[in-house]
Amino acid sequence: MKMNKLKLIVLLGVFASYSTSCSVQNNATKTPPVKNTTKPNNNTTQPKPPVAATKPTTVTPPTSADEVFRTNLPEIKREFRGAWIASVANINWPSRNDLTVDQQKAEAINMLDMLKNNNFNAAIFQIRPSADALYTSNIEPWSYFLTGETGTAPYPNYDPLQFWIEESHKRGLELHVWLNPYRAHHTNGGAVNGLSMANKLSDIVVRLKNGMYWFDPANPKTQGHVSNVVKDIVTRYDIDAIHFDDYFYPYATYNKGADFPDNATWSAYVGSGGTLSRADWRRDNVNKFVERIYKEIHAEKSYVKFGISPFGIWKPGYPAGIVGSSQFDELYADAKLWLNRGWVDYFSPQLYWPIDSKGQGFEALLSWWQSENTMNRHLWPGLNTVEIKVSDRPTEIRNQIEISRNILKKDAGEIHWSIAGLTKNASMLPTLKNGPYSEKALVPKTPWIKAVPLQTPTLFITDNGSFAQASWSSRNIANVFQWVLFKQYNGVWETEIMTLDTLSKDIPKFKDGKKLNALAIKAIDRLGNESDYMAKKVK
Repeated sequence: MKMNKLKLIVLLGVFASYSTSCSVQNNATKTPPVKNTTKPNNNTTQPKPPVAATKPTTVTPPTSADEVFRTNLPEIKREFRGAWIASVANINWPSRNDLTVDQQKAEAINMLDMLKNNNFNAAIFQIRPSADALYTSNIEPWSYFLTGETGTAPYPNYDPLQFWIEESHKRGLELHVWLNPYRAHHTNGGAVNGLSMANKLSDIVVRLKNGMYWFDPANPKTQGHVSNVVKDIVTRYDIDAIHFDDYFYPYATYNKGADFPDNATWSAYVGSGGTLSRADWRRDNVNKFVERIYKEIHAEKSYVKFGISPFGIWKPGYPAGIVGSSQFDELYADAKLWLNRGWVDYFSPQLYWPIDSKGQGFEALLSWWQSENTMNRHLWPGLNTVEIKVSDRPTEIRNQIEISRNILKKDAGEIHWSIAGLTKNASMLPTLKNGPYSEKALVPKTPWIKAVPLQTPTLFITDNGSFAQASWSSRNIANVFQWVLFKQYNGVWETEIMTLDTLSKDIPKFKDGKKLNALAIKAIDRLGNESDYMAKKVK
């Protein structure tokens, strides 16, 4: 009996020794690695209480959602939705050239709020209507349409373009800057004074019979001057795109039917041994200029897009049955070539005619341009929202958007001429917002422009009672333009597009009788590219 007790004591001692050894081993395996995501412990040199030493050094987050998982998120809706905002002749902004700075800013904010609230995603803002500037420039003078006198700065001085960029981006809108490349002075632009480019560059400017002044597109000095203007804007401003309209060589009516007065440059070309016809020579001048601008923009900032909105008809008969003016023969603009060669990132032919127009059918023209889009650039037609000749404009524009979607598929989009067309007809915005623009959309991706991939954002979820408070961040937030938050209720995902400055949101745990199951976040860059996502379950 005594021996049995002794054996029992020995056995218990061995077991205790073994248990202590196991405890040490287990603690060693649970010690976190050097690369640690928990907060650093500044007291590692201090002795620990024995009980604390046996606990694993993992941190339990004080949240109701901590399980990261992989899933199939829904595709994010995409469509380009822009509006032209014209400054020439004070068509849209500013509404007059004698507004105070505060009045100018208030008008701009009202326009941008309207676009945001009706699920648009881009503004095409005219900053150079006629060799002038609605921005701070050392190359060309302040615009008459801004202050009432060419060369006079706003008072108190501010930079309208910078203001438009900041206010657009705050609302998740792209800001495309629209320049007229060759117009040197508009007949509505007040007197030609000593600061006007029509005077300062008179050696490369001609006066047309309607009173307008025009740069000679054939003159190398013209091409260099406009190139410098574009590069200056791209370099100094955080814009999303450069945009040219349909004015290359001027419409014949501008010179009352007479030929464009470029005898000096034509004679120099012929004298140097040039062999092209005069028409082909003019087109060649514009072609080289368009290619140059496209390449120079991307050399300066690869992510800045270049868009052109040419007249909607290339030539009569293309496609069959189309009649009307020929930009190829009248404006010396071979817009089809630019699209074929990929010298644009987006192309917005001005299809300003009704769907049932016999000589300029909307669907026929858009389908033909799409057939010429051999480089798969963005093709987003211009719609005549303000004055298309139909009895019911809102229904017509809505139907044109639906036709565009059917033709363009996942790269759909359009630009409305102009922003006034959205506001002057009381039914226009409700028709769009209750129809094709019922939900927000990202701009389509631009895959031919290379971009640095975005890092996966980090998602944090905290239990906030009846809400789950979601917050997120990204290590390369400088490259982020927007966020997309995904919310799963009863197994069904919803998407929400949010502005860059939105970094948290309270999400109801129950909505319409459905339970919140999970959340996910993605970052979007300024070319529409998506990061990978982080998804977490909500317990």
